[in-house]
Amino acid sequence: MAAKQKTLEDLFLETLKDIYFAEKKILVALPKMAKAANSDELRAAFEKHEAETQGQVERLEQVFEMMDKPARGKTCPAILGLVEEGQEVMKDFKGHEALDAGLLAGAQAVEHYEISRYGTLIAWANQLGMTDAAALLEETLAEEKNTDKALTKLAEASLNQIAEAA
Repeated sequence: MAAKQKTLEDLFLETLKDIYFAEKKILVALPKMAKAANSDELRAAFEKHEAETQGQVERLEQVFEMMDKPARGKTCPAILGLVEEGQEVMKDFKGHEALDAGLLAGAQAVEHYEISRYGTLIAWANQLGMTDAAALLEETLAEEKNTDKALTKLAEASLNQIAEAA
């Protein structure tokens, strides 16, 4: 008996599980990053994104529901690596001026990963005729892009200069 042909819907579901796992990991990492940050602005940005991420997890759960699938993550090695890098920066740069620049860079790496994943999921959802799912995912993509822009603005406004001046 031949193996079942894997479809775009299967790929969509696997990627959905991947980003669900990633968002749950990010929810654990953000409070630690906020606590480690020296800058009040950076801390506030992490705290704001933590609240947003909670909503993003809920939207993903709605997409799983639309597909009549349990909301279940699958280990995402990419996010584990990015979170581990962030932990290294927190450890290696604790007490140093460059810490915030490192935390911010790590957060942006995560945002860029998420932006690419959500962009792909939206395209696939539309291809599969899942317009309600695509709309939910587009809401999240917009938030991720806004967070990325806010982090860039924060880096350019102060954190990179502080790190360089030290």
